[in-house]
Amino acid sequence: MGKKFQRILTMTAFILLSLAVAIGYLQAEEKPDMKGWGIDDPYNKLYDVREFEKIRAWVVRVKEVVPMPGMSPATALDVREGSDVFEVHLCPTWYRKPSEIRVKKNERIKLKGAWAEIDGRDVFMASKIKKDPDFEIIKVRLTKDGTPFWTMTPERLAMETKSD
Repeated sequence: MGKKFQRILTMTAFILLSLAVAIGYLQAEEKPDMKGWGIDDPYNKLYDVREFEKIRAWVVRVKEVVPMPGMSPATALDVREGSDVFEVHLCPTWYRKPSEIRVKKNERIKLKGAWAEIDGRDVFMASKIKKDPDFEIIKVRLTKDGTPFWTMTPERLAMETKSD
């Protein structure tokens, strides 16, 4: 029984080690695009609900940017409000690509989100976009606290986007 127990113990250790390596590999495969987009990363900490605002603006262009050095790219907009043109950050491009944001140049939109200063520039971190006349909604964060949708569990995300 001693040798049988030793074989079972060795086999169990091998299986557990293989699982740990496989899980580590899968997590490493999932994380490269998450660079800088985690809930506790400096960028997401810039979303301050005390800076919350609602804005009506005109789309100038949809684009891809790198919000902060070392981050993976973001889907963003340049918008015009009156004579001011500013940048709106939506989400990581792996979450929604610029081509998936169904807004076009010269369309009027309503934005909800918070202002942040990044590298000395004011940037609007969007939580929600509505196209006039209120028929299409793009939600990327919880308005109340800025929780990014890309950090939510699949179940919570489904609950939050069911009206999307």
